[in-house]
Amino acid sequence: MIASDQHLVLVGMMGVGKTTVARVLGDRLDRRVFDTDAVIEARGGRTVREIFAADGEPAFRALESEVLREALESPEPVVVAAAGGVVLGAGNRVALKSSGARVVWLCADPATLVERVRNGGHRPLLDDDPAGTLQRMFVEREPLYREVADAIVLVDNRSINEIVEAVLR
Repeated sequence: MIASDQHLVLVGMMGVGKTTVARVLGDRLDRRVFDTDAVIEARGGRTVREIFAADGEPAFRALESEVLREALESPEPVVVAAAGGVVLGAGNRVALKSSGARVVWLCADPATLVERVRNGGHRPLLDDDPAGTLQRMFVEREPLYREVADAIVLVDNRSINEIVEAVLR
């Protein structure tokens, strides 16, 4: 259950539905939605793909950390759709755990994610081998998502409303 003064942070792999679920939760809870990828793109005037291509993954991860900290420091409770790789940074994991936010891991089978991201051209990490890359990423990140999560919501074969209800429980 989410407290009225508590941030709600959604973490999980790319394609799991964090952005969509966050929008519905924002409407339901009457809260501002803070989508870290969207904030990074809006501020820099470049897509995630362009940032990766021009500046590299470390530069993107630094921006991701900065935007996450900003969201967690918001004086009003917000719904945060965190970038999929946000858990890779130890400092980000500490920030998530120490912030008092409720962190929910939206979890999907990598095979489900492959289907969902098949047509998404904005995911540079998936350019060469989407299925293999997603499987490797899941293995690498699964313990990190577990480390920060207060709750785990399985999203496979569930509607957005079913996922939202599970997050709110």
